[in-house]
Amino acid sequence: MKTITLKSIVLVSAFSFIQNKIDAQVINWKNISKQNKQLLHVNVGAEYGAIAGVGYHHLVPIKRFPLWIGGEFSMPAGKELADDFKVRLGAQIKLVAFNHFQFSGRLQGVARRYHNQSITLFNFGSDFAGVLGYYRKQWFCGVEAGFDKAIVTNFKHSEWYRRNIYDNVQDGWYEPATGGNFYYGLQGGYSMKKIDISLKAGRILQQDFISQPLLPFYGQLGVNFRF
Repeated sequence: MKTITLKSIVLVSAFSFIQNKIDAQVINWKNISKQNKQLLHVNVGAEYGAIAGVGYHHLVPIKRFPLWIGGEFSMPAGKELADDFKVRLGAQIKLVAFNHFQFSGRLQGVARRYHNQSITLFNFGSDFAGVLGYYRKQWFCGVEAGFDKAIVTNFKHSEWYRRNIYDNVQDGWYEPATGGNFYYGLQGGYSMKKIDISLKAGRILQQDFISQPLLPFYGQLGVNFRF
């Protein structure tokens, strides 16, 4: 692995801000059943622009600790739809329940790609979060907090960058990790027999707890289909 230069740190930080975390699905833990173990979810959101996502999860009905395992794919709006993207694989599990209050945890591995005139970045990272909420069959609300970390990033500079900025720049994988964001916010929704409609919004902070991106907010509207 290569040592990160000052320019690389700036690029990785910008990359982690642009490719953040809103696309994780929201689950009503009081409205799941063994008869509907498949969950398909779609969402749209605002985070440095318009973002859309789709995902699939499968329910593992462990007694007292139901577990959803699956993956998600999201991308921003633009002329080249698959030019930038993010893929998440992982699980969400209910950890604690007291009457209608539930606490759940989420752990995901993340792969994401970001491209501009100067560079193409491909990153591997992780995302973990906790949600404390109040859940009923037909509605729910809660608070979420988590951390999204960029662990290792591949740099591929463009010919434009080499001609106009620095012709001896090196491509390749760079570490240690430099980009990380804390996020926190509110979420809630309305549940029908096999459909959940959810809304969430919150703020983003850099890992130093002081710095923040130019637009330090996120928001998402999502729909779950259980079958």
